[in-house]
Amino acid sequence: MKILGISAYYHDSAACLVEDGRIVAAAQEERFTRKKHDHEFPENAIRFCLEAGGIQGKDLDLAAFYDKPFVKFERLLETYLTFAPYGIQSFIKAMPLWIKQKLWIKSLINEKLDYEGRILFPEHHESHIASAFYASPFEEAAVITADGVGEWATASIGVGRGNRIELLSEIRFPHSLGLLYSAFTYYTGFKVNSGEYKVMGLAPYGIPKYKDVILRELIDVKDDGSFKLNMKYFDYCAGLRMTNDRFHRLFGGPPRKPESKLTQRDMDLARSVQDVTEEVMMKMARYSHKITGMKNLCLAGGVALNCVANGKILRNGPFENIWIQPAAGDAGGALGAALLAWYQYLGNQRNVDSRKDQMAASYLGPEFSDEAVKSFLDKKGVPYVELKDEEVPEKIADLIAAENVIGWFQGKMEFGPRALGNRSIIGDARSPKMQEIMNLKIKFRESFRPFAPTVLYEKTKEYFDIDCESPYMQLVADVQGGRRKQLTDEEEKRFGLAKLNTIRSDIPAVTHVDFSARLQTIKEEDNPRYYKMIKIFNDKYGCPVIINTSFNVRGEPIVCSPEHAYLCFMRTNMDYLIMGRYLLEKTEQKPLDKDIDWLKEFELD
Repeated sequence: MKILGISAYYHDSAACLVEDGRIVAAAQEERFTRKKHDHEFPENAIRFCLEAGGIQGKDLDLAAFYDKPFVKFERLLETYLTFAPYGIQSFIKAMPLWIKQKLWIKSLINEKLDYEGRILFPEHHESHIASAFYASPFEEAAVITADGVGEWATASIGVGRGNRIELLSEIRFPHSLGLLYSAFTYYTGFKVNSGEYKVMGLAPYGIPKYKDVILRELIDVKDDGSFKLNMKYFDYCAGLRMTNDRFHRLFGGPPRKPESKLTQRDMDLARSVQDVTEEVMMKMARYSHKITGMKNLCLAGGVALNCVANGKILRNGPFENIWIQPAAGDAGGALGAALLAWYQYLGNQRNVDSRKDQMAASYLGPEFSDEAVKSFLDKKGVPYVELKDEEVPEKIADLIAAENVIGWFQGKMEFGPRALGNRSIIGDARSPKMQEIMNLKIKFRESFRPFAPTVLYEKTKEYFDIDCESPYMQLVADVQGGRRKQLTDEEEKRFGLAKLNTIRSDIPAVTHVDFSARLQTIKEEDNPRYYKMIKIFNDKYGCPVIINTSFNVRGEPIVCSPEHAYLCFMRTNMDYLIMGRYLLEKTEQKPLDKDIDWLKEFELD
């Protein structure tokens, strides 16, 4: 039984193929089109999934789209009518696309896939719940989802048992924790639906100066985690911006202009909305535990990408175990829709391994053989050194120890927003200068942004205060006290971005200014080559931790193919690139021919 799940038309369009309950392949459209957060119909991702399953569209048994377009359209119309005539510009901008395209998903799937079978349309938050619970290692669990908005729901509490999920309660538009966070993303000068993680990274530089104002004026939060927003401060219902003049007066001025200098006010705003978000999520967690009695919790939806809040729920919440869908946003909705069809609609039995989830370590995307990599390099006349399989881990460990920055391109591409050791840029976590080098010279991004560590699973507790694995970089934990550096009085007094100039631990490149880290734990069984490289680095140089950041530059999606990896390597100050067994040194490369558009020649092997 072959089921295709699809998500599209909001952000992060994606496709997923499930065969007899097993996740065969999944990928986001942005990785193929090179348009970050691409929201268009995922033709390329669908093509990849079908090829990975060795089938054509007509061979599918079921297709599932991740939400109900007509219900979402109803919400848009009702909202515009409520605010009419205000919002006419937004209405005029949105309606043609809906009438021409978004309402006709069924016909589009039939046409694009040459598929005439049944198409299911679960609710948006049902798809989120399914993506979290069915892929988890739990026989039963409470499930919390929170995002911007689906059809009407913006947050939900559900429960999963065996092969069934049930929605217990929900919060509805326009009241949305995700949209509250996005409002502050917009107000602090970052891009909505892509810059929220920047706000999270900026928060530790500030103090929660505006938390009381937010709780008093913007959001009314109850003990059960339910809430209402004061809509007189927001413009997203019918306008073309997130916040209005009342909001701007409340916080003392207009939104920060993108790319302008960050001020202490921006940092304090980030910290304040982060603290409010954590408080709301913690109350939701406690309430969901109270009404379900479950010891396990699953999380999904865009807000579940807030790994700081996730870490606090893990440490301070009532649940024994937490599992977060690695593709928690809309991309994961494609996976959830397919799994929902297999288990809930078709009623198939669910067999759970409590030691392992169903995500295959999230390595579900395209893979390129050594032969394909070599063919590309030879065709383009790119100089390289060919290594033996057994030579790769030690060679890269030695290069990391020499403070080189390395592009690491191996195996299947990750599904979800995190690079997990197959499409990664890696470096030495012990180096005090590595954060600045990688931010400014490699990623071309803001200097305040922290980097994540990958740590050998068995060594985790020696470096981080956490009692469980974190394979998907979805949890934040504190660096162990014994690893921290005693700060001087002058260092303690540093404020705002001046905090960047402080060495805080013996792994300074991955220690954020609040002594935290968004970590990935790695087991040999999940990624043997990546694990072995870090183990050799530990054996030879005494550190089981390296920097792991996504293989891309600011504004671009994570690389998918050898072409993408080489272009990114050449356009940055990376020192080396390892693709499979083939090692490229920057100093040996010829200047990139800017007249050649390799992406047009790209064909997926």
